Amino acid sequence: MSLSMYQASVPVFIRMLGNLSNILDKAAAHAEAKKIDPTIFVNGRLSPDMFPLSRQVQIATDVVKGCAARLGGIEVPSYEDNETTFAELQARIAKTKAFIETVNAGQVDGSEEHPITLKFGSKELHFLGQAYLLDFVLPNFYFHVTTTYAILRQLGVDVGKTDFTGVY
Repeated sequence: MSLSMYQASVPVFIRMLGNLSNILDKAAAHAEAKKIDPTIFVNGRLSPDMFPLSRQVQIATDVVKGCAARLGGIEVPSYEDNETTFAELQARIAKTKAFIETVNAGQVDGSEEHPITLKFGSKELHFLGQAYLLDFVLPNFYFHVTTTYAILRQLGVDVGKTDFTGVY
């Protein structure tokens, strides 16, 4: 049996967004227990030239909502990118999950050859659906979720591999 475009995308996104949400819950609990200002975590970075945790979460959610929409042939929802608290980041994750859950297999399956164009300022990237999912979306999504995890781990939050992967 082959793996469909839907199976390789939407359920994967939903699971990892849940794991991301759980990681942020642990960070918020850690901040409260240790009496640390939560903005230290939300604004935390691995390196001065990298985006802060808040932007990592924003990009992770943007990548997957955009993918589900583009592969499903529907309009990509637009978010403001103004989250500054754990609660606001959690709301963004929940909103993204809720949107992605509305995209079904009938909309996504068969999108392997669907042309996708992304615009970044004056730059354009062109993909076919399968390459977009496998070569662009999944690596970017995992990068930003991993970076969020690493920022929190570096700042002392007690997260481990199963927090990232989830429990099977």
